[in-house]
This record gives sequence, C-alpha cells and structure tokens, in this order.
Amino acid sequence: MSDEHQAATAPRPEPIRFFGTTWVDHGGGYALRRAGVAAGSLAAAAAGALVLRLGYEGLAIAKVGGLVNAMVVVAFAVCSAIAFRRAWDGFVRRPAAAATDAAAERSMRSLLMIGFIGTLLAYFCRTLVEAPGEKLHRAEYEEARTRHERRRTARTGNPAARASKRRRKHP
Repeated sequence: MSDEHQAATAPRPEPIRFFGTTWVDHGGGYALRRAGVAAGSLAAAAAGALVLRLGYEGLAIAKVGGLVNAMVVVAFAVCSAIAFRRAWDGFVRRPAAAATDAAAERSMRSLLMIGFIGTLLAYFCRTLVEAPGEKLHRAEYEEARTRHERRRTARTGNPAARASKRRRKHP
C-alpha cells in the first residue's frame, strides 16, 4: 500500500464547533479560541439572564401574583438545571442511537430551549477545562487510530510467501 493510500484511509479527527481540529495538537490559536468561547458563552448566559429578568419584571408589573412568579422562577431553574446536565453529559459520552431516545430528544427540545442558560453555563464551565467534547473526541480518535494501525500492520507482507518459507524450514 502506498503512503498516499494509507494517508487517505487513516482516520481523521472529527471537528469540534468553534475549534475545528485544533484540539488534536492544541495549535492554531487553540488557547485563544477557548478563552473566546468561554467569554462568549458567559456573555450570552448573562444576556439571557437579563432577558429573563426583564420578563420577570413584566410579570411583576402585570401583578399576576406570587404563585405565578414562583412557578416561573422554579420552571426556569429546573429547566436550566436539566439543560446543564444534558449538555455536560453530551461532552462526556455520545447519546444512544435508539429510536426511543430520538423521541425523547424531540420531547425534551422545548424544555432545553427554556433552560438555555444552563446549556450556556455548561459550555462555559467545560471550556475552562478543555474544548467542549474534546475528551470524548480524543478517545474516539485514538481508538480509531489504534484500530487502523492494527489493521494496517496485520496486512503487511504476502501471506502466501510466509507459508512457503515455513514449509522450507520444516521439511
């Protein structure tokens, strides 16, 4: 096999949003990108909190009552906590690909949109450590490279030539 063919069949790293494939060798402005993404996600979470605050003030102006105000606050807090957890889990492992999981994802979509601040905060926290999903992508990439290397080394040489050499040594 030629080197060009080996390079073409070798596994390629999966790009991560905002980072591309710079997570592989931490080059190409990786640290600056991490700082920028962290600042951007924190700023977006702050802007989202401001929008929610304005909405809450609208409820106060409308004088809807303490029970409705409490329900709105609890709903946003619970939705944000669920969104944070689901986003954090998405950085660590791939979701199962079962059909029931797809239906569950669709049913959770509105809940996750309400809890967008939790998702942004999860992104911010993860970016302080690494590119979000880098650990998962790195493990998958290393495993693919190991499998590729094993397949490539197992196929080297002509098996027929090895068999004929063994026959000559042991008459």
